[in-house]
Amino acid sequence: MLSVKDLKDGDAIYFKEVFDQYHQKLYFFILSKTKSEYIAEEVVQMAFTKLWQCRHTLQEEYAISTQLFRIAHTILIDFLRKYNHTDAVTTRLDTLSIDRGIDSTTEKMREAELQKRISEAVNDLPPIRKQVFAMSREQGMTYREIAETLSVSSKTVEAHIYKALKQIKKYIV
Repeated sequence: MLSVKDLKDGDAIYFKEVFDQYHQKLYFFILSKTKSEYIAEEVVQMAFTKLWQCRHTLQEEYAISTQLFRIAHTILIDFLRKYNHTDAVTTRLDTLSIDRGIDSTTEKMREAELQKRISEAVNDLPPIRKQVFAMSREQGMTYREIAETLSVSSKTVEAHIYKALKQIKKYIV
């Protein structure tokens, strides 16, 4: 039986057992709530990352599954709030642009400049990171699909995407 104490002790093999036992269940739970494979995959990745990072604060009187699903539920709520906020801001900005009659040529030039900077940033990525980023963002592959294609772990794919986004953000700011 899986125990919280083993996880709190930092046993990586035990963590893999927890991952193997609950990954698919958690994925389908989140997928049933969101109907989005992307969100389900992101939330599950973040939930397991947080479970490992916060393993020392887990409560031994609660089952690992209970705590993992609570973590995932909280992350999902935060993720959706952030997504909805971003979507609302974008919609509001679009409305303001229309209402105020902002010159569409100027906007197109700004967008073109931003796209140029992003392209330059992507071109400056190390080859494997660039490949992983392209597979994710341009081909729409999931982390799992990329991992299987490149024969690496999903965590490696996640790390490449994280570092790529961080590098691109620095480049365009």
